[in-house]
Amino acid sequence: MKDLIKKVTEAFGPSGAEDSVREVIRKEVEPYVDEISVDALGNLIAHKKGTGGKKIILDGHMDEIGLMVTHIDDKGFLRFGNIGGVNPFVALGQRVYFENGTMGVIGSERVDDPKDLKLEKLFIDIGAKDKEEAEGKVSVGTSCAFYQPFVDLGDRVIAKAMDDRVACAIIIEVLKRLENTANDIYAVFATQEEVGLRGARAAAYGISPDVGIALDVTRTGDTPKSRTMDVSLGNGAAIKVKDSSLICHPALKNYMVKVAKEKGIKYQMEVLEAGGTDSAAIQMTKSGIPAGCISIPCRYIHSPCEMVDMGDVEACVQLAKALCESTLEF
Repeated sequence: MKDLIKKVTEAFGPSGAEDSVREVIRKEVEPYVDEISVDALGNLIAHKKGTGGKKIILDGHMDEIGLMVTHIDDKGFLRFGNIGGVNPFVALGQRVYFENGTMGVIGSERVDDPKDLKLEKLFIDIGAKDKEEAEGKVSVGTSCAFYQPFVDLGDRVIAKAMDDRVACAIIIEVLKRLENTANDIYAVFATQEEVGLRGARAAAYGISPDVGIALDVTRTGDTPKSRTMDVSLGNGAAIKVKDSSLICHPALKNYMVKVAKEKGIKYQMEVLEAGGTDSAAIQMTKSGIPAGCISIPCRYIHSPCEMVDMGDVEACVQLAKALCESTLEF
């Protein structure tokens, strides 16, 4: 699993530019499914056929936060806009990379008061001497991602884009372990979650599942003086109750708890005060779809150094697999 997480997190894929990471995932998942397709929004949909059970979506978004060039000045510095939730305090001083291999570092104008540090005060320096040299490497409208390698700390690992590539790795592992199930499993590796849950909405409309289960990271309340939240690294898969985008289907949520207890899978309950996942988009598709979410506890979300616990990852694999194999009668 660590090798798989490293492979998918280090792939390039800000929202709207998911081609590279989609090909990485396609190669990993292809041997374990019956059909693979790519829809108009770029979602990778991997179908593992059942024998007449329910139609289930397992969703994990493959896009990551990033930046997009909006202007190149005469000295070759790049101004940019954000793709998803980018904090200027986290971004300052970070390295970024473009899909063509161009590297850069994020610098700032002079800021006398830290409260005035906004994204519009920042720029990307790609080492160009002037505008002409910069335009030979990148152009307005080109996106980039934060650059940080995967780090193995033993029981815990750090990488950029754990949000939500760790979920993509979990879904791939579930498909590897699934042998025979009556249910039709549609693994959706969705695009553009970070900019409005867009890919999942289109995929769910096309598939029209009986049940939708998203997998996504959630923040924790276990670091010094963090915002109070009853989710911690190492305490197992987090079964979502609600976030700011949805209240999970109560009967499905209770069913997920029941399955976890029956299978002896370590779990915890998640109530997230802010943030949303693809489960909200799935839930509101067509006339409504029962939707829930398995969350992976993650520290330092929307930074280039997101941390997860491998025990939690394994618990999420086990719970997702058990749900795929169950009758899902709730």
